[in-house]
Amino acid sequence: MHRLLAAIALMSATPALAQPAPAPQAMPAKLPFSPAVRAGNMLFLSGQIGQVPQGMDRHRDGFDAAVKGAMDAIGKILKDNGLGFGDVVKCTVMLDDMADWPRFNAAYLPYFDGHRLPARSAFGTDGLALGAPLEVECIAAFK
Repeated sequence: MHRLLAAIALMSATPALAQPAPAPQAMPAKLPFSPAVRAGNMLFLSGQIGQVPQGMDRHRDGFDAAVKGAMDAIGKILKDNGLGFGDVVKCTVMLDDMADWPRFNAAYLPYFDGHRLPARSAFGTDGLALGAPLEVECIAAFK
């Protein structure tokens, strides 16, 4: 009996192991923000999250697919406003795991191929909307 109580006490004193990231949730029908807002000659894009498609391992193909999803969404918003990646002047990158930084850079750079790179900031977070592994927001300028 004493051994059982000691084992229970030890287990309760041991820090919990890190829990896996929550599964991506369904996107609400109407989100409480605009995809982009124009102010003068600037277009401010809302952050675009990259979700790991169901069935994909987050740290293998899933992360790369999430970067592609976020960047493709940014490209669509830019195009819908008559702009492209060459018009982007600033990006802010939020990563749920900073260990993904090199993989993010590798997937991000081709979107600016042939264009100057925008200014950029990045930081690690402790969780993002809908369990996403990353979020990217950008500012573009009309010429």
